[in-house]
Amino acid sequence: MEVTSNKQVILRDYVTGFPKESDMQLVTAATTELKLPEGSNGVLVKNLYLSCDPYMRGRMTKREPGSYVGCFVPGSPITGYGVAKVLESGDPKFKEGDFVWGMTGWEEYSLITATQALFKIHDIDVPLSYYTGILGMPGITAYAGFHEVCSPKKGETVFVSAASGAVGQLVGQFAKLLGCCVVGSAGSKEKVDLLRNKFGFDEAFNYKEEPNLDAALKRYFPEGIDIYFENVGGKMLDAVLLNMRMNGRIAICGMISQYNLEQTEGVHNLMSLISKQVRMQGFVAFSYYHLYGKFLETVLPAIKEGKIIYVEDVVEGLESAPGALAGLFAGRNVGKQVVLVSRD
Repeated sequence: MEVTSNKQVILRDYVTGFPKESDMQLVTAATTELKLPEGSNGVLVKNLYLSCDPYMRGRMTKREPGSYVGCFVPGSPITGYGVAKVLESGDPKFKEGDFVWGMTGWEEYSLITATQALFKIHDIDVPLSYYTGILGMPGITAYAGFHEVCSPKKGETVFVSAASGAVGQLVGQFAKLLGCCVVGSAGSKEKVDLLRNKFGFDEAFNYKEEPNLDAALKRYFPEGIDIYFENVGGKMLDAVLLNMRMNGRIAICGMISQYNLEQTEGVHNLMSLISKQVRMQGFVAFSYYHLYGKFLETVLPAIKEGKIIYVEDVVEGLESAPGALAGLFAGRNVGKQVVLVSRD
C-alpha cells in the first residue's frame, strides 16, 4: 500500500473584490493512502492539468443557495476542471491508466466520487491539456453558445468580447469557418494582434483605447451586429445593444467585468431588445454536454487539419496555481490559462 503526501491549494476565506494570490494557500495534506476506500464506486486520480476559469470567481464568494454552481469551502481544496490519470477505479466505466477530464481537486491526487461528471479521453493524438480548454468545458461552451444559442447563418456579422480568452478565440474561429464576418475585442495590443494574425478575425480592437464603445462598434459594424457572444457585460453590453441589427441574437456566456464588483453595473439600453426584436439568452455549458460526441466529431478533425488554432498560457507546478487564477482577473493570461501539475 503506497502512502504519499498530497499538496493542495486551499481557499483561505471568502473573497471580496479582486481575488489575490494570498487568498489561496499551498498546503501539504497529511500522508494519503493511494488506495480507493473499500466499496467505493469512485475513482482515484493523479491530476495532470488544472483549468483556471472566470466562473471560479463566483465560487470564492459566499452565496445563497440557488446559484448554478456551489461555492468553495474555506480551508478546503479548490475544485475545478482538470485532466487526470486514473490510478484505481471502482466505476466500471473507467480503468487504471485511463485519462479523464472533468471536475477534480486543486491537488496532486484526488478521490472523485461524482464520476457521472467525468469524461473518458479517447483521443490522445492532441495535447492532453486541450481537454481543459478547446476539447473541454470552454470548447463545448463556444460550440453550443455559437451554434445552438445563436443559430448563425453564413454572411452574418459577429462580435465577440474577451475574444482572445479560452472561449472567445474559439467562437471567432467557428464563425469564420461558417463564413461570417467576425470582430473581436480584447485588452492589449498583444491580444488584438493574436485575434487578427493567428485566429483569423476580420478585425479586432483594444477596448481600453476606445473612449466611446458605441462609436467603436459603429466603426467596425456600420450595418450593425447580427450576433454578439457576450463574455464581459457592463458598458460593453450597453454599447452592443445600441448596435444590434433587427432579429439579432446575444448569447450570454459570462460577464467578467462584473465579477469583482460589490455592486454590479446596470444596463440602460434594454429597449433595443424590443425595437430590434433581439433575442438575448444566457446559458451554461453543462446543459449541452449531451452534444459532446457531435462536438468532438466536428472539432478534432479541424484541430488536426490546422483549421482551428488554440493558444494556451501554461504555468508549471501546483504552487503557481493561485497566481494564475488571480491573474485571470487582471488580464495577465494570453489564451487559455492552464496549470501543469504533473507530466505523467
